[in-house]
This record gives sequence, C-alpha cells and structure tokens, in this order.
Amino acid sequence: MTATSVPERHRLPMRKLVAASIGNAIEWYDWTIYSAFSVYFASRFFPGELALVNTLATFALAFFFRPLGGWLLGRFADLRGRKTAMLLTIALMAGGSLLIGVLPTFDLIGWAAPALLVLARIGQGLSLGGEVSNASAYLAEIAPASRRGRYSAFFYISTGTALLIASLLGFLLTSVLSEQQLTDFGWRIPFVIGGVLGLIGVWLRRSLEETEQFEDNREKARALAKPLRTTLRLHPKAVGQLIGFSMLSTLCYYTFFSALTPFAVKTRGADATDVFLALSVATALFIALQYPMGVLSDRFGRKPQLLAWSAATAVLIVPLSALVRPGLGSLLVVFCVGVGLYTAMTSIAPAIMSELFPTELRGLGIGAWYNLTVAVFGGTAPLVIQGLAAVDASTAFFWYIAGSAVVAFLVIRTLPETKGTELR
Repeated sequence: MTATSVPERHRLPMRKLVAASIGNAIEWYDWTIYSAFSVYFASRFFPGELALVNTLATFALAFFFRPLGGWLLGRFADLRGRKTAMLLTIALMAGGSLLIGVLPTFDLIGWAAPALLVLARIGQGLSLGGEVSNASAYLAEIAPASRRGRYSAFFYISTGTALLIASLLGFLLTSVLSEQQLTDFGWRIPFVIGGVLGLIGVWLRRSLEETEQFEDNREKARALAKPLRTTLRLHPKAVGQLIGFSMLSTLCYYTFFSALTPFAVKTRGADATDVFLALSVATALFIALQYPMGVLSDRFGRKPQLLAWSAATAVLIVPLSALVRPGLGSLLVVFCVGVGLYTAMTSIAPAIMSELFPTELRGLGIGAWYNLTVAVFGGTAPLVIQGLAAVDASTAFFWYIAGSAVVAFLVIRTLPETKGTELR
C-alpha cells in the first residue's frame, strides 16, 4: 500500500504581513484624525465663520496631490522596489503628522499657520498616494495564488485597526476634555501620537524583503520609456475598471470614516461621544470581517462579492442616511450596516487592483489611477456633504453615492473572475 499524501498546511507569514501592514495602519490613522478632529482645530488656523470649510478645503486639496504621489512613488516602487518606497511613504506621513501637532496657531504667526498646515497636508497627500499602491502590490505579490484574498485582507485589517485607535482616541478625548480644552490643545494629542507611531513603523518595515516578482521584472520596468501612457495604451480597460469600482469604494470610505462624523455632530445635532462610540463599534466589526471575507473570495470568487456590495449600497444608502440623528442606537445601525457591507470590497481591494496590471506597471498603474479617483471623489466628500447641508440638501449627497453604486455594479460585471489565478 502507498501512503496517502496529506497536503501541508499553509502558514501565514505573520511577521511579514504585520510589518507590511503596520505602515499602512499608521498612514491611515494620520489621514483620518485630520478629518475627525477638524471641528476642533479649524478655528486655530483659519479666522472667521468659514474656518471649518477652509479646513475641509485643505483636506480636499491634499487629495489632489495623491495622484502625483501615486505616480511618482508608484514608479519609484516599480524601479527601486516596494520596500524602499514604503519606507519613504511612512517617513513622509509621520513627519507631516508631527508638524501639524506642533504648529503655532493663526493668533501667533498669522497666515503662516494655514500655509504650513497646507504644506504638511501636501506631504501627507504625496505619501498616501504612494502607500496604497505599494502596500497593495507588496501583499499581492507575496501571496500564493490560491490565498491572495486572505493576504489582501491584512491591508484593511491594519487600516481598520488604525481607524479604531483614532475613533477610540476621539471617544476618550471628547469624554475627558471639554470642548474648549479640545479646541485649545486636545486636538494636538492624536497628531503627536501619529508621528511617534510613524517612527515605530519605519523601524518595523526595515525587516521586509523585496518580492520575487519585483526582482524578476525590474529590467522590464526600467525599459518602459512612458509608463503612464503605457497603462492607457495597453491596459485601457483595466484603467476604466479601476476607476469605476474605486469611485464607490472611496465614497464609502470617506462617508463612513470621515464625512459622517462632523456631519452628524454639526448638522444633525448628534452627540460627539455617541458618534465616536458608534464609529468605534462599527470599526471593530470592520476589522473582524476582513479575513473571513478574504477567505470567501478565495473560495467563491471576487466578482460575486463585489456585485453584492455595490447592489446593497445602491439600495440601502439613502434609507441609512435618514437614521443619522441624535441617539446611539440609530447611529450604530448606520455605521455598522454601512461599514459591514463595505468589507466585501476592502477585504480584497489589494488583490483586485493588483490583478489588473502586470508587475512592471503595477505600482504606477494602481498609484496614478486609483489616487486620481480618490482625489476627485473622496477628497471632496467632506466638503460636498457640508456644502449641501448648508443649503438644507444633505440627502442629495446620499443619492450621489447611490448613483455611484449603480455605476460600480455595471463596471464590476465586466471584470473577469481572478480567484486562484497567477499575477501577470
């Protein structure tokens, strides 16, 4: 008799996954606290009644540097390596966070204060533009073909952990500090913490190794004379698909994790502590669902999961918006349902994006076109929702998301099923 062979159980390279993902966590922590605490520090940098609008405009402005960062740092990663690029992005983000945390206010240095705030945000915009594409490519390239969904889930496990820390910090600070104390100095605390965490992230990422796919395709990347044009000339369908589903993805993210916080407090009269608590509970759910969703995509496919997410969002987003009001119970429903649905996309986002482009164009292809989409649709989300609320038309914003969900559904239908396939 011959012995029956038992397949060896796959062991996740946890140290490598954590080292790659921890930088992304710090990037998103720093990015998110700007929006979450904007209601408290806006008047410290901008004078007058339009202080919050100007602060959110600075938030939006930084987004338009994300495509530049995605292009430059994505190309840098395709030429010099994912590890080197990820070390650079996290250093930029940490520096920007520390700068914001110690900046003098308008009362002390006048218009130099908002100018320096804008410069710090531009640096963070460049950084995050490169971080998303390079971390996504790294996770996808080190994953076995049959487990790419599982590996990809760590991208947003790290992001969710960072968001949870930011949300809990907001809950803690709003609980123990008065509104005046938050305005005077409390808002600086999360930025300083973000800068310190960034330095820890740089140290952790030093242990990463380059991916074999990058090493094997380094010369191909160097041989490309006009890589950005090449993505349009050789992969126009991939570019269109990336923009189509990223539009809804970024609107979902910045609605639930950024825009709804000041909107619920300032426009709908919700208690800030209740909002931060509801967001914290939803974020814990967001983290818990990432890996199971990644496993489902490896077993049953990426496409059914994405179709379910876009269809459900189209149907439910407007009814959910009516529940944004005072009361912890209704806020829990809004955040948990919206964020829970969103995990169907986020758990496999690095896999989906990386499967669209070949290795020599992967960093640039994702970096440029994903970040352009985020800049146009995500960066303007807090400003748009506040502007519509000012003219008593906030419901229009949620119909805007519903329309984007319909577009995403139609685009996702054109995607090929990629579970179990090798990266190009």
